[in-house]
Amino acid sequence: MNPNDRLENGRFFESMSTDSIISKLVRKIAAIEFVRSAIEEQADLSAFKRKPGPRIILGVTAIGVSYIIGWPAVGLLGTLSVTMHQPLIVMIGGPLVYGLSHLVFLLGMVLAGGEYSWIFLRWATRVAVEKLLDRYG
Repeated sequence: MNPNDRLENGRFFESMSTDSIISKLVRKIAAIEFVRSAIEEQADLSAFKRKPGPRIILGVTAIGVSYIIGWPAVGLLGTLSVTMHQPLIVMIGGPLVYGLSHLVFLLGMVLAGGEYSWIFLRWATRVAVEKLLDRYG
């Protein structure tokens, strides 16, 4: 039987086990340069032991504040709009407050920088791929 017959009969993947498909996928992921370097360099979270500077603290605080003024503020405006029978409060104020929360979040990201996000992403990638390699590799 040629491969086209298996494809037409809907049995193309019958000859491949799920473990072999996952194993191939895990090996391909492990071959990506970012993943390889994270594993080879044993990426860890040691950078989080250092005390963050005022800029990073201000950035993380701004990110936290953006969550507070995001959906909770829109919900508060919605409640206020319903109780006062003024739909324009939420129709105009909701998008404005939500847009403001995005701007505050972006400000926080700029201030905090991507250094810690990059460190965490490398560590998480290393840990996840090593576990997958142990199981399927």
